[in-house]
Amino acid sequence: MPELEDDRLYVVVANHEEQYSIWLADRDMAPGWLETGFRGSRQECLDHIAKVWTDMRPRSSRG
Repeated sequence: MPELEDDRLYVVVANHEEQYSIWLADRDMAPGWLETGFRGSRQECLDHIAKVWTDMRPRSSRG
């Protein structure tokens, strides 16, 4: 089954541990997450995260 085209707008979000995710732009933000300022398609947001999230360890364990 082919994937349906997703034309929704997403935002890149991060939590206090500097872990990243994407969130639909038209939804209320989940508690504990803040927008990083990047918006785009789902794939654009995932590509951005791949560039900026170079250390997957939570901030508290990076010493």
